[in-house]
Amino acid sequence: MNDTIISVSNLTKKYGNFEAVKGISFEVKKGEVFGFLGPNGAGKTTTLEIIETLRPKTSGEITVSGYSLDKDPGKIKSLIGVQLQSAGFYPNLTLIETLELFAGLYNTTINPMDLLKKVELSEKAKSKITELSGGQKQRFSVITTLVHTPEIIFLDEPSTGLDPQARRNLWELIKNINQEGTTVVLTTHFMDEAEYLCHRVAIIDEGKILRIDTPANLVDQLLQSGFTKEKVKKEASLEDVFLNLTGKELRE
Repeated sequence: MNDTIISVSNLTKKYGNFEAVKGISFEVKKGEVFGFLGPNGAGKTTTLEIIETLRPKTSGEITVSGYSLDKDPGKIKSLIGVQLQSAGFYPNLTLIETLELFAGLYNTTINPMDLLKKVELSEKAKSKITELSGGQKQRFSVITTLVHTPEIIFLDEPSTGLDPQARRNLWELIKNINQEGTTVVLTTHFMDEAEYLCHRVAIIDEGKILRIDTPANLVDQLLQSGFTKEKVKKEASLEDVFLNLTGKELRE
């Protein structure tokens, strides 16, 4: 993970007099899971949408896999996969038809059943997106990003609204995708999700990046500053208890 695959330099985004992104700079390394953490309105989604070519920037320089956002946006689009929410799919198409539609848009050939098997949705191949559970919808939306074998996928709060089993299952899916060589950039509000998945995280607030480091280093730095908590951290959480009692199998 030594090669830079995304480079952002002095990125700003203004809406009239409001500056949503304030001159931020960061790099994403090839092969890592990079997390953007921040409260609502911090600028994280805006930043990702600019990199994804979905929203114009006000100023700054961005390169993706060596291609300039200003000069080669079409090339960048071909190298990335962007997760859609379920509302972004055609409701009357089956999962197979949706995957084939995506493949046609990217002018590539796929085996839809291979992709569905990857996310344990083979039995839902002829179902419509509206007939899926929340966890199934999220897994399907993630797999649509892989249709054209992109170098990078972008996931915006991928596990929001999922029960513990579906959440852990989605985490494992994202980890497996990354281990197969795909760089992953995600936003999340869940700190345990970031700790489990991300090699590095950027903490952003009010349009500025406050810190970038590994989750472990950020925790160590806080402890070294003298931070303490009254309650001693236990080796397990209530979620671990719940999963131990109810199992990790998906309930769909």
